[in-house]
Amino acid sequence: METTLMIVFIAIAAAVVSATVAWIMSRRMGERRLANTEEMARKIIVEAEKEAEIKKKEALLEARDERYKAQDAFEKEIHKRRDEISKSEQKLIDRERDLTRRQDGFNQREKQVRDQERTVAGRIKGIEKRETELERLISEQNIKLERISGLTADEARQILIENMTSKAKIEAAAVAKEIKDKAERDAEKEAKEIIIQAIQRCAADNAVESTVSVVSLPNDEMKGRIIGREGRNIRSFETATGIDVIVDDTPEAVILSGYDPIRREIARMALEKLVADGRIHPTRIEEVVAKAEKDMEVIIREAGDQAAFEVGVHDLRSEIINYLGKLRFRTSYGQNVLHHACEVAIICGIMAAELELDPLIAKRCGLLHDVGKAIDRETEGTHTQIGANLLRRLNESPIVVNAIESHHGDVPQESVYSILVQAADAISGARPGARREPLESYIKRLEKLEELADSFKGVAKAYAIQAGREVRVIVEYEDMDDLASSILASDIAHKIEKEMEYPGQIKVTVIREMRTVEFAK
Repeated sequence: METTLMIVFIAIAAAVVSATVAWIMSRRMGERRLANTEEMARKIIVEAEKEAEIKKKEALLEARDERYKAQDAFEKEIHKRRDEISKSEQKLIDRERDLTRRQDGFNQREKQVRDQERTVAGRIKGIEKRETELERLISEQNIKLERISGLTADEARQILIENMTSKAKIEAAAVAKEIKDKAERDAEKEAKEIIIQAIQRCAADNAVESTVSVVSLPNDEMKGRIIGREGRNIRSFETATGIDVIVDDTPEAVILSGYDPIRREIARMALEKLVADGRIHPTRIEEVVAKAEKDMEVIIREAGDQAAFEVGVHDLRSEIINYLGKLRFRTSYGQNVLHHACEVAIICGIMAAELELDPLIAKRCGLLHDVGKAIDRETEGTHTQIGANLLRRLNESPIVVNAIESHHGDVPQESVYSILVQAADAISGARPGARREPLESYIKRLEKLEELADSFKGVAKAYAIQAGREVRVIVEYEDMDDLASSILASDIAHKIEKEMEYPGQIKVTVIREMRTVEFAK
């Protein structure tokens, strides 16, 4: 037991000693670590201070460099500004010298002007003195002339003025006639040759159409089949085509009436097919009309292609070709519009070639100038506006668009081709036989021409001839001479231009002749 206690005691003692030794050793190691840490901290602080000192020195050096650079730049700027100031001062000095020289010149000129003014003033006094003397002499001479002639000065002056006025009128008329004759010789001859050549080389047909079409029937019995039971066939046909069918007493024929020429032509084609087939009922009518509409699209396309081919205009868009084809079924004053467009294109091409312009552009402008008439029933506005807007939307050339828009004078003409189209359009529409004119308006136009010519003094009789394209005026031989006759022709032409509307031009011919009649007995 004692041994055990002894062992326990020894073990406890050993443990205490071990703990004490461990504590001592731990403390010593902590002190050593603390010392090492403090040493490291001192080293870090020393190194940081050294690094801070180095950076401080570097910053000072950089600041000095920046200061030196700024100072150098400032000095350069100062030198530059001083140079500029020096140059400006030199320029001011030069300008001052120049102004001084100019001032000296002005002073010298002013002196010369004053001398000239004094000279002129002296001359004016001399002239006034001479004028006074001249007036005195003229007054004395007038008194002597009045006493000799028995006329006062006012009466003599009036006679002299009348004589001078008459002489001036005669001389002015002679000069005007000479200028006019020269202009006609130089300009009108060439213009007439170009236009006449264009007309002679153009041979286009005219087609006269109306608002009705006649369909022939094999017999009158077919009329009843067209009408159908209680009129159902004719009603179906009119509904499908939009065209009125007139069944009257005309033997073996019915009449199709409608304002739209294309729909009227579709109705004619459909009715002819129905008559030839013999099967006429509402269902069959709808089928045949639909087939006729498709056939009409082909016809329109072929007509447009043929027109473009005939005049030599290519690269037209399909929409434009279709609009051209529609013009085949449109008339204006009895003139087929498609034939008129081809005629204008050919005339434009001929005149362009004569004037050394591009005939292809001229033909394109002429062919498309009335394309707006293909849809003017469907759109608001004039056919020139409609056509120009249509081709502008289809990216056509601005030259072509302006030619279409300006050929009736609605907008200013921007190129020579626009003028050619206007001239060719007038030629095509005004040539004899091109267009029909109602008899009443035709007679009124002739009467108006004769009335305008008769309204002038000295006219004995006026006659409208050549379908109103020429007016011949017979004047009294004693009332006017040849120069007065020339003036009268010009005055009549101006009055016709001002007061009348007519296609093309009207020729005014004044005839002055003396007739002597004797009888042999």
